Amino acid sequence: MLRTLAAIVLSAAVAACQTGAVPQGGSVGVPTVRPPPSPAVATSSRSASDESRSLALFYARLQTRLQGEGLLRQDIGTNVGYSAADLARNFERIALFSEYTQVGGRYIARQSRAELRRWDRPVRVQIHFSPSVSEEIQRADRLRILAYVSRLRRATGHPISVVGSGGNYHIFVATIDEQRSLGPQIRAAEPGLTKQTVREITSLGRSTYCAVYASSSSDRPNAYVSAIAFVRAEHPDLFRQSCYHEEIAQGLGLANDNPAVRPSIFNDDEEFALLTRHDELLLTMLYDSRLRIGMTAEEARPIVARIASDLLGSGPV
Repeated sequence: MLRTLAAIVLSAAVAACQTGAVPQGGSVGVPTVRPPPSPAVATSSRSASDESRSLALFYARLQTRLQGEGLLRQDIGTNVGYSAADLARNFERIALFSEYTQVGGRYIARQSRAELRRWDRPVRVQIHFSPSVSEEIQRADRLRILAYVSRLRRATGHPISVVGSGGNYHIFVATIDEQRSLGPQIRAAEPGLTKQTVREITSLGRSTYCAVYASSSSDRPNAYVSAIAFVRAEHPDLFRQSCYHEEIAQGLGLANDNPAVRPSIFNDDEEFALLTRHDELLLTMLYDSRLRIGMTAEEARPIVARIASDLLGSGPV
């Protein structure tokens, strides 16, 4: 999942004897805390390059503008009604489609059907802060991620935890300067990634706010075994926390973005910043034992309809 000015969901080919990186889609999200009067960024301006300081200013102004337009909502979307049929349809749009397709080793914007993808092993989230990220921000973000992971664990019923070492879902938080030298750390965290994927992560442009690449084995291409996420340290507080919200959730298997899905962070309209109640239900559905990894939309559709009805009943929420 690449979160950019236009969100990206990718489906990558799996190389034999290697893991295949599957970038997922993204959008802008926000934290549950009230932002400070002057948007806080993770980096120290004294150590940042001119390019990094310019990025920090750009993102801060963008966050302020979006909030001024009533976007980046921090509620869970309880004032937006949807039925079981809406929920089932939205699940298919997000979990059973890919937004980007790999062609000739490159990703292009082309919607395509996908099989159901998720983790079948415990997810161990490990956070890697680059030296430029202040200790204060590191402490605050760790607490936010811990709380968020607990929420995801409740929603999915799947074992998800934050660990200090031995992770299989790695989140790198770095400036654009540090991003370019992350290659050795990324390869150490996930040795199976191809050189091309590592090069892509370390060269993502400023229009990509954050990204996650979920990997699977060649014999089970729809069962995720690891993930690498990248979040820009230049982001103001809200943007940075929003990246955690979306990248972690989409790296669990909700790989697509669709503008028709609401109330949700899985679209490009920036209305909602935090994971909504609707999105929690999508995760609950994704990890329901009645669904199987590798199911097609046609196979999953009647089961998805029953699960949605079980969750919501006959009336809209």
